[in-house]
Amino acid sequence: MIEHSLDIEHSILFLHPQAALSADDFVQVANEIDPYIERVGGLRGLIIDAAIFPGWEGLGALMSHLRFVKEHHKHIKKVAIVTDSVLGGVAKQLASHFVSADIRHFAAADLDIAKEWVMGLDE
Repeated sequence: MIEHSLDIEHSILFLHPQAALSADDFVQVANEIDPYIERVGGLRGLIIDAAIFPGWEGLGALMSHLRFVKEHHKHIKKVAIVTDSVLGGVAKQLASHFVSADIRHFAAADLDIAKEWVMGLDE
């Protein structure tokens, strides 16, 4: 299950995984953000806030996740992975080969720093 919210003022999508991810989670997120992306052209950023990564419900959920990334990565400028999970650094390294967004990994305690980075306030 993924809690998600779209900050329209700053053009940032926040994802907060709560339990093992399902295929339907990515359909729900896409249904909310696709009209916004179509209207404005993209997102300034995506912040994935997951102190620990809960994994996927199964192969179908993983495939849905990969399809979501494939269909949306060109519309997102920055991705902040905020987690203390070892997978955070691994995900950054793997995704950087397939995703056009600038990706950074932040410790779970650094959510505010991640927000500043996505908004460009640290530059």
